[in-house]
Amino acid sequence: MRIPVPETILPAEQLGRVHFVGIGGAGLSAIARIMLARGIVVSGSDGVDSPTLDRLREAGATVHVGHAAEHVRGADTLVVSTAVREDNPEYVEAVRLGLRIYPRSAGLASVMAGRRVLAVAGTHGKTTTTSLLTVALQAAGADPTYAVGGELAASGTNAAEGGSDLFVAEADESDGAFLVYKPHVAVVTNVEADHLDQWGDEESYRNGFAQFVGRLDPDGLLVAVVDDPGAADLRYVASSLGRRFVGVGESELADVRAVDVVLKGTTSSFTVVDRGGVELGRVMLQIPGRHYVADALAALTVGLRLGYSFELLKAGLESFTGTRRRMERKGDAGGVRVYDSYAHHPAEIAGDLVAARSVAGEGRLIVAFQPHLVSRTRIFGEDMGRALGAADEVVVLDVYLAREDPDPEVTGRLVADAVPLPADRVAFVPGLEEAAAELVRRARPGDLVVTLGAGNVTEVAPRVLALLEGQDA
Repeated sequence: MRIPVPETILPAEQLGRVHFVGIGGAGLSAIARIMLARGIVVSGSDGVDSPTLDRLREAGATVHVGHAAEHVRGADTLVVSTAVREDNPEYVEAVRLGLRIYPRSAGLASVMAGRRVLAVAGTHGKTTTTSLLTVALQAAGADPTYAVGGELAASGTNAAEGGSDLFVAEADESDGAFLVYKPHVAVVTNVEADHLDQWGDEESYRNGFAQFVGRLDPDGLLVAVVDDPGAADLRYVASSLGRRFVGVGESELADVRAVDVVLKGTTSSFTVVDRGGVELGRVMLQIPGRHYVADALAALTVGLRLGYSFELLKAGLESFTGTRRRMERKGDAGGVRVYDSYAHHPAEIAGDLVAARSVAGEGRLIVAFQPHLVSRTRIFGEDMGRALGAADEVVVLDVYLAREDPDPEVTGRLVADAVPLPADRVAFVPGLEEAAAELVRRARPGDLVVTLGAGNVTEVAPRVLALLEGQDA
């Protein structure tokens, strides 16, 4: 459901008691955590219990499992997830009571009020880049507030209140949320058509990023990864608006470059060269993949342009151990390594499989993929299948339904049929249990198993490990 953004968004401290509908999601839980840290009374509800809800309760929130009208009584403001439908009893009751109702984007804007916002946008890589920027600034002594779309592996949380005026935020374009924020620094990792169920067509989607650049402060800065044509084109938008621009990447067009990139096992390393050919030093990341090099370089550049030390920023980047569900190592059993990642767009799948191939070494790469959203699968299903062809064995699950109704014409079979591998190396299975069993049947010692997708495919990895451990027993 799309909740209109009000013309005036009040600072969080003026919202009274705030109730979150869908508080267990990455976006709303981050906002709730920051509000709790500021002493704001927070309540919320979600469809199922989770560790996220437990942590919010520990932080002081009143959290309900299940939705009911009585949960919103006594609240002054409702913040609503995009996944919530119009017949949700809490939303219906809030409308009846005449409560202030904010979409997620307005809720985040309310906690940004009065801060210098560093907003990270892009089709892919937002969560990792936001996380890298956060840890780099923390290492440099900046102590920013942050709100990320995934949990930092080191801290186990997706948000925290900091002691400085900096606010690092993941700026989501999927529903136009990033057009609500007013950043001091904007980062764009890439621009490649996605979320066309919301934007309508590729041109509108790309225009959304141009509008995002237009939201920058008059003295603001845009940092864009110019290896990506869509992000590189934003140079001209920034120039026309009189905004400062720094291009980063491996391209010779970049103002800050990564050169001598080396991908080895679970690490990625590169040398940083600033304008004028000034070599700043070498960075060794604990995460594998060329796309993560670009993410780290963008984060580093923001820190440098804010005046922080290269050596301190580098130390933060090198300490980064990843974000949950971004090429996250889940464990080993039976000589098989198991990773889990959030990749759900063809370009993300391709990038993660390049990284996974480096991790796999001499072993084979066995992948389970769960398509996310009917609309995305309808548009990009065949491209997803082709990207999965970089693996040695592929298991495709059915489409994970989120905020859309099922379509019998659009299933995981569409993806599986497009995988360019021999038929005996591709399987289509409907559910999680079947996927785990199929992965275990195919894997052998030395192999790398990776589960991919934005839905509940993340639950497959622990099942695979349990089955493999059972074989060892």
